[in-house]
Amino acid sequence: MIENIKILNKFHIFVQIKNKKRIMGLFNVFTKEIAIDLGTANTLIIHNNKIVVDQPSIVAVERNTGKIIAVGDRAKHMQGKTHEEIKTIRPLKDGVIADFQASESMIKEFIKQIPGIKGRVFQPALRIVVCIPSGITEVEIRAVKDSLQKVHAKEIRLIYEPMAAAIGVGIDIQKPEGNMVIDIGGGTTEIAVIALGGIVCDKSVKIAGDVFTDDIAYYLRTNHNLYIGEKTAERIKIEVGAAMEELDVEVDDISVQGRDLITGKPKEIMIGYKEVAIALNNSISRIEDAVMETLSMTPPELAADIWKTGIYLAGGGALLRGLSDRIHKKTGLPVFVAEDPLRAVVRGTGIALKNIDKFKFLIR
Repeated sequence: MIENIKILNKFHIFVQIKNKKRIMGLFNVFTKEIAIDLGTANTLIIHNNKIVVDQPSIVAVERNTGKIIAVGDRAKHMQGKTHEEIKTIRPLKDGVIADFQASESMIKEFIKQIPGIKGRVFQPALRIVVCIPSGITEVEIRAVKDSLQKVHAKEIRLIYEPMAAAIGVGIDIQKPEGNMVIDIGGGTTEIAVIALGGIVCDKSVKIAGDVFTDDIAYYLRTNHNLYIGEKTAERIKIEVGAAMEELDVEVDDISVQGRDLITGKPKEIMIGYKEVAIALNNSISRIEDAVMETLSMTPPELAADIWKTGIYLAGGGALLRGLSDRIHKKTGLPVFVAEDPLRAVVRGTGIALKNIDKFKFLIR
């Protein structure tokens, strides 16, 4: 009799496991898993281990109706060239949502571009891991979650950007070893010391790619009487951007067109990396100060580790010529630029998605 009960219990457990697997299988069929780097400058999305969306975080809107005309690349082409009935909006500022409605519409349009979702009448439920700045507030976290819930997100996990960057760079963040990561994005620079799957100390400063762009535009206005738009300033940053006035490589000057502030006529000048380095000097100095402040807060055992492991640079700002050398001179530590630094954060977020049940540091 007892043996029969044991057999029945085992059979009951077996049936429960089979049913659970069947339910999980159905869940996987009707649920898409995506990782999002919702950046101030660019939004990147990973699905099935591939980057399927990599577009500017910008929206074009009709002023009178509020109707979305374009998002991403199409909206970027309109920037600075719109008439009074159309405006371009960047829904994120300093790494957080500034315009809830515009961000929701932008995310919705980007998700529609994902293979497997594109063209569907009914959008599947989504399981999402999204990265957030380490200095974000509870209210700002709620805004991110609310935006994602509006696009059929059934499960949302959050990961701090420095953690995602560290994973994307290839650091084993679970080890009892200190590593320092600097992620220079569009809206914020995130500096963190990471060990044992957590952030030990960090600093988030609102000086990053957008401020660099503004610095360049301001420098040309004050030193060349040339008024340029945001797109032109960004092109200068990409083509001749530098953190030091002396570089080991040759960088050719580029021509820049804008409006002469004195005559009001169109004007062209040549600009080189040395002038850009002067324009960016104060902002980069403030990032250096934040790095030194974070190092001063680091426990001594982890500081000893960082002496050996060095500092890792990620984000678009890491592409500034001479930045790694400048930080090395300031700190005396080896500095490494991540492979494809623009995508390091989304790569790390994608790895976190694959390990969603294993990584306990993900925020629900």
